Amino acid sequence: MHAATRPPTGPLPRVLTIAGSDSGGGAGIQADLKTMLALRTHGMSVVTAITAQNSLGVQGVWELPTEAVDQQFRSVVGDIGVQAVKTGMLASAELVETVAALLGGAPGTGGAPVVVDPVGVSKHGDPLLAADALDAVRERLLPTATVTTPNLAEVAQLTGVRVETEADMRTAAAAILAFGTRWALVKGGHLPGDQATDLLTDGDEEHWLRAPRVVNRHTHGTGCTLAAAIASHLARGSSVPEAVVAAKDYVTGAIRAGFPLGGGIGPVHHGYRIPAHPTDTDTGTA
Repeated sequence: MHAATRPPTGPLPRVLTIAGSDSGGGAGIQADLKTMLALRTHGMSVVTAITAQNSLGVQGVWELPTEAVDQQFRSVVGDIGVQAVKTGMLASAELVETVAALLGGAPGTGGAPVVVDPVGVSKHGDPLLAADALDAVRERLLPTATVTTPNLAEVAQLTGVRVETEADMRTAAAAILAFGTRWALVKGGHLPGDQATDLLTDGDEEHWLRAPRVVNRHTHGTGCTLAAAIASHLARGSSVPEAVVAAKDYVTGAIRAGFPLGGGIGPVHHGYRIPAHPTDTDTGTA
């Protein structure tokens, strides 16, 4: 077997995503599992909702019953166990409450780190979280989080803080930390400038993460991918700052390699680091 494709020996770190399904494959559960595979972890899933979704937007959303979410979670952690958890689209107050209760007390999680991506809207502006679920996110979900990863729209939705400058990001991070998360990662990618700048802080340490801005409209799944990458690195034993730095580097490359798909916004390329099999050809045969 070619050295570049030799599988790792021993068990892979186990990462659980609790999120919605994106039928177009660019975000949600699908993006999370692709990211986890690319970063050499074993991805597992709890599906919270099903979307009819493509490159043009979200055409429909169907929430799963809380019992289905509860049983998926207990089935995985009770037998396999997890070394990190990532949450994404939770859709309703009832689902937020259910997931928060599971993260706060279910056996099998073993104090595993939790990455909360507080998904509020899709890339196309479609709502993915009910307005009456915001209090549950603030009061029940964020206190379970090791790190919370809001973009600027989600910061405003959760805290009312409007970020227009880098200095505002400190205010936003403090507002997120006040809800009980251990670390806040405020993503400043929508601020103007030549760099995409994020702020990671626990209230004492402060880490500014900067990367050259990538000009590519095909960015569907960026937030899901970043949170899943952080969870994957945490499962591999990295500290929070180490995991976030490595995840940002991975996502920057995935955005750079993003590709057109359908008639709208294409996805980031989750597998851009995976080497092609040496016998692959341009025709796709091996």
